[in-house]
Amino acid sequence: MTKIAIVFHSGYGHTAKVAEHVQKGAASAGASVDLLAIDAEGNLPDAAWETIKAADGVIFGSPTYMGSVSWQFKKFADASSKPWYAQEWKSKVAAGFSNSASLNGDKGSTIQYLMTLAMQHKMLWTGTGMMPASAKANTRDDINRLGGFSGLLSASPADGGVDEMIPGDLKTAEAFGVNVAEVVKSVKG
Repeated sequence: MTKIAIVFHSGYGHTAKVAEHVQKGAASAGASVDLLAIDAEGNLPDAAWETIKAADGVIFGSPTYMGSVSWQFKKFADASSKPWYAQEWKSKVAAGFSNSASLNGDKGSTIQYLMTLAMQHKMLWTGTGMMPASAKANTRDDINRLGGFSGLLSASPADGGVDEMIPGDLKTAEAFGVNVAEVVKSVKG
């Protein structure tokens, strides 16, 4: 069975909800998916590092804070220097997602950071595999309304709770999970 690890930090619960929908999509495509939450102090449980090592694909997720990943995610990334040195993640499929309050919010910078992290680990990056919802008739409930290609983008209004997230963004997260699982399966052979 294809194994995928979703490693993410969520400051207020929105990014965690996106991670859950990515997991749902990947699982619907036949993957075994582990959600690995980075805690408020920027740490992962020791067993999570072994889960990542055993995975065929890794999906990174972080909110976008001030144009980049959260400091908690950055602490995880810095701690990944040990697996980097041993090339433990080499040739795994990697993908990423980010959530912020505004439509843009410089989420592209966060996706670029996640992509760079994957490249440093000699991983194989995959994007969303989706066309954007860019016609006049499209609404915020359509898939890929924010037009992410390099990674999954979602937006949660600053005054909205986790239960008020945009349904289209959550549907996009599920489609993203399916796409990543399919890419991992094709690479794994």
